[in-house]
Amino acid sequence: MVSEDNVIEDSVSVEDDFDGDDYDYDDGGDYYDDDYGDAGDDDDDYGLVEDDDFDDPGAMVSRRPKLGYTVLQEADIKQRQEDDISKVSTVLSLSQVEATILLRHYNWNVNEVHDEWFSDEERVRKSVGLFERPVVDVSYANEFTCGICFDLLPCDNFASASCGHPFCRECWQGYICTSINDGPGCLLLRCPEPSCKAAVGPDMIDKLAPCEEKEKYSQFLLRSYIEDNREAKWCPAPGCENAVNFAVGGGDFDVTCLCSYRFCWNCTVEAHRPVDCETVTKWMLKNSVDGENVNWILHNSKTCPKCKRPIEKNQGCMHMTCTPPCSYEFCWLCLRAWSSHGLATGGFYSCNVYEAEMQKGNVDAEMRREMAKNSFEKYTHYYERWASNQSSREKALEDLNRMESENMEKLCNVQCTTMSQLKCITEAWLQIVECRRVLKWTYAYGYYLPEHEKTKTQFFEYLQGEAEAGLERLHRCAEKELDKYVTADGPSSDFDDFRTKLTGLTSVTKTYFENLVRALENGLEDVNSTACNKTASPRSPASPRSPTGRNGKGRGSRGKESPRAGVSPKNVDDTSK
Repeated sequence: MVSEDNVIEDSVSVEDDFDGDDYDYDDGGDYYDDDYGDAGDDDDDYGLVEDDDFDDPGAMVSRRPKLGYTVLQEADIKQRQEDDISKVSTVLSLSQVEATILLRHYNWNVNEVHDEWFSDEERVRKSVGLFERPVVDVSYANEFTCGICFDLLPCDNFASASCGHPFCRECWQGYICTSINDGPGCLLLRCPEPSCKAAVGPDMIDKLAPCEEKEKYSQFLLRSYIEDNREAKWCPAPGCENAVNFAVGGGDFDVTCLCSYRFCWNCTVEAHRPVDCETVTKWMLKNSVDGENVNWILHNSKTCPKCKRPIEKNQGCMHMTCTPPCSYEFCWLCLRAWSSHGLATGGFYSCNVYEAEMQKGNVDAEMRREMAKNSFEKYTHYYERWASNQSSREKALEDLNRMESENMEKLCNVQCTTMSQLKCITEAWLQIVECRRVLKWTYAYGYYLPEHEKTKTQFFEYLQGEAEAGLERLHRCAEKELDKYVTADGPSSDFDDFRTKLTGLTSVTKTYFENLVRALENGLEDVNSTACNKTASPRSPASPRSPTGRNGKGRGSRGKESPRAGVSPKNVDDTSK
């Protein structure tokens, strides 16, 4: 099963801005030249995997270190942890247990351990709880009194940490088990003696804890290697036990786990380029029920003039009565006392006080409700489209999985072709899923665009509209136009033409969305009023280079245009018919 998250992005940015002339687009029927494949050869492979990587999952994993991150499975984490322990143990001439305690104290940072140790070993030992020699000498005694249960027992029934304070094994076991069952805090366990700060290491756990508690302790220790590491995080996908080690400063934060879940390493939310993490946080809060309660109340209710409780109008007349104990009667329109209504104000059911209030300039409450209504309608506009693209993305994933599990083999048999020749279909669906994700987040981006920046808003809406149009053409081609070849009775003479068309739409759509993402991530900084005026006219939309405000061409130009510069994918579809 293939997910959209088999798509792997390079963390190194591609060519600057929207320039690029290595792809020629002809206005005639042949819309690809011999260099067609170069159009998708950008380093970041924004929406697709390479052919070799697609066939070889191992090759896909091997590319991840180049991308600025590495996916770690449990065995990898254990190996790295053991390597760090061995390294500290060798350099500082300490036991494995002491090295483990040191690394845990310094959040598994080997360099910090070395720096602190060589700077002041005595201070480090004291703060960590590593005693060079016991503070209590019990070598001469044959029996002891346990400091917890106060039983007098032979010396072979006692145990102690590096400090030497003796306690019986039963008390030690109860102390350790209770601490482990309380959670990861057991990794910082100290001697039971109240005044002692000696650390209790993994050796004591192995010697005294039951098997179940030993396993829990081992899991806590393993997880701490990721959770305390500033360069590693667990994959947030439900049930996934992989971690991602990220080279901070290595590029964008989008990473893909081996489980195929794609997320932002910085905030651990699903991948959300081109929107930054702060905007995603605000948007998700806005989407929550609590975040919209205020807007709903302002839009659908008014407050009682007397007790100030919100009231929802549930009947047709304007005569409102607040619930007991308030029981205040008032007019829904003007919020004045109902007793003041009469012929002077137009009658009980025809209040005209609002007009009088407008003359006085006292319309703050109504203006507030109108503003809340407009705000709610704006949010609804963007949210519905955000959610629709998310639904389309999920449906595209289902269609991709069904295509691979059911239709690919059937298509091979019907069209007398090979699976390798049908890779373009899988790549097209992967691109659709990725573009749906990007398009979804552009609506969150658009919602928070400052309203006073009309130029940016207009240009953003143009770019977004072109992206939607191109994606719809690719989606229709991969969904509806492909279906007739799957259900055909025999080989179709134009199937090769269809594959060429699908490949072209995929490449051009990929390139356009790459440029769209870069433009939005740069804050549309290069947009100017001239570029916006060009994009505002449906007869002469933005040039291929218009996102940077340079060298525009109208769509009616007969010259060659570069999809790398933002040409709409629908042009390819139009010329291929």
